[in-house]
Amino acid sequence: MKSRRLAMLFGIAVLSLTASGCGYNTLTTKHQAVKARWADVETQMQRRGDLLNNLAEAAKMAGVQEQEVFGRIADARARLLQATSQPPQGEGGDRSPEQRQAIIDADNSFGGTIGRLLVLQEAYPNLKSNESFLALQTEVAGTENRIATARKDYNAVTEDYNGTRSRFPTVISAKLFGFKEEPYFKADEAAREVPQLNSNSLRQNPTK
Repeated sequence: MKSRRLAMLFGIAVLSLTASGCGYNTLTTKHQAVKARWADVETQMQRRGDLLNNLAEAAKMAGVQEQEVFGRIADARARLLQATSQPPQGEGGDRSPEQRQAIIDADNSFGGTIGRLLVLQEAYPNLKSNESFLALQTEVAGTENRIATARKDYNAVTEDYNGTRSRFPTVISAKLFGFKEEPYFKADEAAREVPQLNSNSLRQNPTK
């Protein structure tokens, strides 16, 4: 009886170790996919930040004086650069889930500034004929589409990874080997608002 019980315990231990090993390999593969898709997101975010800065400079050169909008873009870009410049603190020299969340929050700080900047064309008609501004505007629009695609792809592999991580038996490997849950990229609600041109949203003071 005692030997049978020991055999059962040994069998359970072997099964758990086997399941954990398989779970480790699965989690590693899926986590690598998360990190790869995240790299795409971060690349597009940084490109967008640079383009917005250039777009704001083009508007300034055209005589636009909406310093509130420019200030918000500069602050948001600074937050993003600060978040992305932090040394990786995750396993294998990659960003930790906490760092990814900080970058997501920093990116969301752009809020509605993109729309507010683009709507300045209505307040400053001379921007409609400014070739630099129009070219950069097109680049920003293209980058927004690429960011949306990158976010969607990242969220898809993150959902797959997080789902696998929470299921048995891979949950054993996740706890044993420190696989953390990864954050989803959720846009700030303010970023979805359509900018409105009125006396409260923009202080019109175009040069004459």
